[in-house]
Amino acid sequence: MVPNQRVPGPRPDRGGQDRELAVASRRLLASWQRSEEYGVSAEEVDPVWAGSVASDSLFYQCGQEVLTGLYQTLANEPLSLMLTDADGLVLNRFSGDTTLLRALDKVHLAPGFAFSEREAGTTGLGLALADRTPSLVRAEEHYSASLRTYTCAAVPVLDPLTGRLEGSVNITTWSRSSPELLLALAQSAASTMSALMLAKSGGRQPKPGPRGGVFRVQRGRLEPGSGTLRAMSRPWTEALDAAAAALVSGKVVAAVGEPGTGRATLLGQAIRQAHPGSRILCAAVPAPQDVEAWLSLWTPELSKPHTAVIVENTDFLPAWAAQELSARAVSSRDPGFGGHPAAVTWAVTAEDLTAIPAQLAALVETVVPVPALRDRNADVMPLARYAARQARLREVDFTPAAEQALTTYGWPGNVDELFSMVQDAALRTETIDVRHLPAALLGRSGPRLTRIEAVERDEIARCLSRPGTTVAAAAAELGISRATIYRRMARLGITAPK
Repeated sequence: MVPNQRVPGPRPDRGGQDRELAVASRRLLASWQRSEEYGVSAEEVDPVWAGSVASDSLFYQCGQEVLTGLYQTLANEPLSLMLTDADGLVLNRFSGDTTLLRALDKVHLAPGFAFSEREAGTTGLGLALADRTPSLVRAEEHYSASLRTYTCAAVPVLDPLTGRLEGSVNITTWSRSSPELLLALAQSAASTMSALMLAKSGGRQPKPGPRGGVFRVQRGRLEPGSGTLRAMSRPWTEALDAAAAALVSGKVVAAVGEPGTGRATLLGQAIRQAHPGSRILCAAVPAPQDVEAWLSLWTPELSKPHTAVIVENTDFLPAWAAQELSARAVSSRDPGFGGHPAAVTWAVTAEDLTAIPAQLAALVETVVPVPALRDRNADVMPLARYAARQARLREVDFTPAAEQALTTYGWPGNVDELFSMVQDAALRTETIDVRHLPAALLGRSGPRLTRIEAVERDEIARCLSRPGTTVAAAAAELGISRATIYRRMARLGITAPK
C-alpha cells in the first residue's frame, strides 16, 4: 500500500454487526488495493473531464425526476445528491448548500467528471459501482486525502428489465455530519428510480434477481436419448469445438453472448469433450448480500480431484469477490494443487468480456462468442424437442403449425424463453399445437403495443388458434367483419393460420 497511508480496518462492534463490518472492511481494503494498482494519487484526485452528458436515456430521465423531488425536501440540508452512469460519470448534482458545492467543485465531484475507482480511488460511488452493492465510505476511508473531508453513500441502480448496471445514486455530505441515514436515503432513491423505470418501460416484467448456487454436474455426457443436443447447428458446433480445443490446452475460456443463449451449457459440453469424467461445479453469481457465503463454498471444492469450474454471469460479480476468486483460480490452476496432479479447469460466462471485473478478466485466455438463438434457427426444434422431453420424460410431438410458430419467432429471451414456453406446453399435452403456445408467437416483430392492443391481439390469436378455425369464423365469434379482422391482424402483426 501507499507509505504512511492508513489502511481501513475493522471498526468496534456496533450492536453485534461484526460479520457485516468484517465484509465491509475487506471490501474497502480490496478497493484500496485496486486504487493503488490503477495509479490513483493518494494526495489529490484528478478525474477525467468527459464534457456534456447524455440526457435522453430512461435512466437519466427517471433519475432526474427522483432526485429533483428528493432535493425539494432536503434543500436546506448540507447534502449533495448525484446521479452517475455505470462508468462513474457524474450526470447531475443537486444541493442547496453553496459552501458544499464550492468545495465539491474543487475536487471535481461535479457533472461531466468521471469519478470511478480508476479516476478517484475508493469513494462511495466508485465502490458501489465496482461491487454492485450499497456502499458507505466515511471520511478517513477514502483513498485520496483530498476527499477525507467528505462522507458519501451510494447505491447501484440496475435496469429492472435486463439486470444491467445503469449507474448509481450518490449522496455526499461533510465528514463531520452524521452518516447513519445517508445509505438508507440513497437506497430509497435507487429503489424509487427502479420502480419508475419499470413503470415507464411499457409494463414489461422485471428480470428476476440473481439466484446463485454451486452444484455438481454428473460425470460423463448427456443422458441416453438426448441426441437432440448433439445434432446442433454449425454456429453452435463451431463455438463448442473452439471452447473444447482451448480447454484441452489448459486455457481459461469465457463464453460470451446474450443471456439465455446457453453459454454455460456450451461450456459444460466442451468440458465433457475436453476432459471426460471431470466433475463440474457450476456456480451462478448470487445476489450481493449472498456473495460472502457463496465464496466460502469454493475452498473445499477446489481441492477435489478432476474438478472443472464454470462461473456464470461474472459480469454481475462484485469487484472484491472477483479479486478473491481470481486468486483462488490462479492457485488451483497449478499442477499439484490440493495434492492432485491435474490442475483445476476454469471457464466463465458473461455478456461481454469488457463487463467482467478486471481481476478475473485478466485470466481469460480464449473468448468464445455464443450466437443468439435467432441467429441459429436450425437449433429451435431440436432444443424444443429436448425441452419437451425433459418436462414430460418421453417424446412429445409438435404439429406443423406449432413448428412454424416456434421457428419464425424472434426469441428475445433466447434458449431460456424457448425452454420455459415449451415445457409449460408439454406439461399440458402430448402433442403441442399453437393453441398451447402464447399468443405472441403468432405475431411478427413490430412496434411495442399498448395494453389495449395487446389484449386485442391475444383475443384474436386465441380465436384463430382453435383447430380448424378460419379467419371468417374468428371474425364472426368476435362480432366484427372479415375486412376489419384482416386490418387488425395486419396492424397487430398476426399471421393467419394455414
